[in-house]
Amino acid sequence: MRHIDVHQLADDARFNRFHGLVLFWCALIIIFDGYDLAVVGIALPSIMKDLGVDPAQAGFMVSSALFGMAFGAIFLGTLADRIGRRWSIVLCITLFSVFTAAAGLTRDPLLFAASRFLAGLGIGGVMPNVVAHMTEYAPKKVRATLVTLMFSGYAVGGILAALLGKGLIESYGWQSVFFAAAAPVLLIPFILRSLPESMPFLLAKGRHEELKRIAARVDPSYQPKDSDQFTVPARDKAHGAPTRQLFAEGRGFSTIMFWTAFFMCLFMVYALSSWLTKLMAAAGYSLGSALTFVLVLNVGAIVGAVGGGWLADRFHIKTVLASMYALAAVSISLLGFAMPQELLFVVVGLAGASTIGTQIVANAYTGQFYPMAIRSTGLGFALGIGRGGAILAPIVIGVLVSLKLPLQQNFFAIAIPGAIGMLAVLLIDHRKSASVQRAARLATTLETSASAARTLPTKA
Repeated sequence: MRHIDVHQLADDARFNRFHGLVLFWCALIIIFDGYDLAVVGIALPSIMKDLGVDPAQAGFMVSSALFGMAFGAIFLGTLADRIGRRWSIVLCITLFSVFTAAAGLTRDPLLFAASRFLAGLGIGGVMPNVVAHMTEYAPKKVRATLVTLMFSGYAVGGILAALLGKGLIESYGWQSVFFAAAAPVLLIPFILRSLPESMPFLLAKGRHEELKRIAARVDPSYQPKDSDQFTVPARDKAHGAPTRQLFAEGRGFSTIMFWTAFFMCLFMVYALSSWLTKLMAAAGYSLGSALTFVLVLNVGAIVGAVGGGWLADRFHIKTVLASMYALAAVSISLLGFAMPQELLFVVVGLAGASTIGTQIVANAYTGQFYPMAIRSTGLGFALGIGRGGAILAPIVIGVLVSLKLPLQQNFFAIAIPGAIGMLAVLLIDHRKSASVQRAARLATTLETSASAARTLPTKA
């Protein structure tokens, strides 16, 4: 009888077509997710004009999705650990696709906000699920690269919204970009058929034959046998409420630090997306159209995400992430000073790389920190609490702008969270991470085996 550790099997596997399939579906889902989140910003001027809403009402209409994302990240991330990630992902796709399209049918600001809140549940809920799924199946040597590459689809979705939005709105009205968001629903049958379920979930449910088939695809060198027994380390089994497990085994302080880092990063992301063009216009710069700004910021985000993931697979991911927070603080601070327009675009790209890109690397680190059994819960809570920073940022920076402070002080206010986030990351106790604990257990097992071998009597 063989005992197969499914976590170790995934860690040691080499990248193959199966991993490519998981990457494809997870990245495509994140692209749809990014489109649904960005589409309101692209259409907002047309919505305000058509529905006759003032800026205060428009702000409420936009922020309603952010509130939904906070609840979705927490509750749907936790739900996945109970009903399985595949069905949780499908539920999220249904929510953000159907209710984003429904927002295009509304003529009342309150109904629009309600639709966006429900869509936000799916937008926020799908993020921790796909990150946890990609983290579980990715080989250890390329895990951070694959997770960040997948999550860069979020920025691709923003670019797609910007590129399609102008043409669709001019030709068919602002409602068309919302109706287009319903397309992912058509892919749900293919996702259910192609996307594998979480291996620990299958093990917990006793679905051993399905688990054998998936294990053979994860590592083609593994040949299933009837007598095989699958296991996960005791650390990866949730004993009690998953939420409580975030604070178990010495993880409590690090969990709070993750929440702090997420809050600060999302504060920077949404402060820039809400006020950068306004602040730069006040400084006398001309960035051209809002489309150009969206492209520059999101291209920077893709570079930061993929580059950060590449570095994280070659150096310590905690050090890489702390450095990216530091770069965010510096680059955002520089935006407050006069510079040639060409250099400004470079700095805006760096700001995108070190804010949106940093958030994507933070997702990867969080996914690696928690054991598989509570990975979706851990990431869901971090994203959910971090959404508080996203909700607060437009309001806080708006108040500062109304005070007519010098430009540099406004950007310093956005940059300070970068320094706080860096400190929070540095205070995370990496020794409590799942990857370090697995390595320690493996080393102990090998040492015990070696000691046993040395004590065996030898034949004369």
